[in-house]
Amino acid sequence: MSFCLIILAGGNSHRFRSNIGKPYQKIAGKSLIEINIHKVRKFKQIKKIVLVYNKKDSKRVKSLNLKNIKIVLGGKTRQQSTFNALKYLNNTNGVSKVLIHDVARPNFSLKLFHSIIKNMKNCRAVVPKIEIQDAIKQKIDSSLNEYILGKSRDNLFLTQTPQAFNFKEIYQLHKTNSGKYKDDDISLYMNLDGIKFIEGDKNNFKITDQSDFEYLKNIYKSNQSVGIGFDVHRLVPKRKLYLAGLKIKSPLGTLGHSDGDPVLHSITDAILGACKMGDIGQMFSDKSKKFKNIRSTILLREVIEKIKEKGYFINNIDINIITQTPKIKKFKKKMIDNIAKLCEISKNQINIKGKTTEKLGVVGKEKAIACEVITSVIKYD
Repeated sequence: MSFCLIILAGGNSHRFRSNIGKPYQKIAGKSLIEINIHKVRKFKQIKKIVLVYNKKDSKRVKSLNLKNIKIVLGGKTRQQSTFNALKYLNNTNGVSKVLIHDVARPNFSLKLFHSIIKNMKNCRAVVPKIEIQDAIKQKIDSSLNEYILGKSRDNLFLTQTPQAFNFKEIYQLHKTNSGKYKDDDISLYMNLDGIKFIEGDKNNFKITDQSDFEYLKNIYKSNQSVGIGFDVHRLVPKRKLYLAGLKIKSPLGTLGHSDGDPVLHSITDAILGACKMGDIGQMFSDKSKKFKNIRSTILLREVIEKIKEKGYFINNIDINIITQTPKIKKFKKKMIDNIAKLCEISKNQINIKGKTTEKLGVVGKEKAIACEVITSVIKYD
């Protein structure tokens, strides 16, 4: 069973009150759009992702450099934006199931997402809901004291996204009943036979204003952990010198089982430590011929893929490169660019400092290069 996913990010974010719309607000360097996409990529059932954007955000959405994502221009309303995406998918072969999701709900659990997909096997539509537990009142005239209390809350609930649908049915409903559209796509259904409402997730709240966003940031902060990495390599003749993935012109290079890059080795170890996934020696043993002279860029990329599978992304990286020579200052910018690409983060999440040992010890005598790194990661599920 395969799905297409529509992520709706075409609103104006009026209630958020910011020059930057909600979809482009960032936590640990990742926009809400990117957080949503990173999470759903874990599901092999998602074969295509369509992102609906607001025309005023054209430059912002392009700057995200999203891979394998189709972007579609939204309309004036949520219904129009959804229908624009459905019309695009209608011209795509093999679409049978579709998930429709609000970008402003990035904190859905993977368990909830899995449950929605699983339940669509025998249903026309699947919608997560939250039971109402608070007292419900309705104002019936202009008097502040005139309220009525609902007799029962049993039949009242809140709906969430993502919502899953049979594609042909939801497409036709949008095409012929746009005037009946209210707050979400399930509101188009008059006949609820075959519609399954499953238990939603209270943490899957919608970000409407700044206080909601601050609450989300606090949730992620509580899921933050820190790791430390350290590495040192002897400098010897007839070896290449790699630092942060860059080949540095030098009469001496680092001795190691791999390419001996102390910077990338330290970053890799710090990330593994923060994610509680052991260390570089456990994952890439120096006893294995497979890793003989391997580039550290390959090892780091593999680790990044592994931590993404476990729901982590990098918050920041702070690096001390300890060497008497070469001077790090002139390579710093290229190093940051390289690390940002390898770790799939922005350059402003990386800090590099060049340090010496004042000519003390093996580093000070230009016989070795060392590096220490502290990094923090956030788990988003």
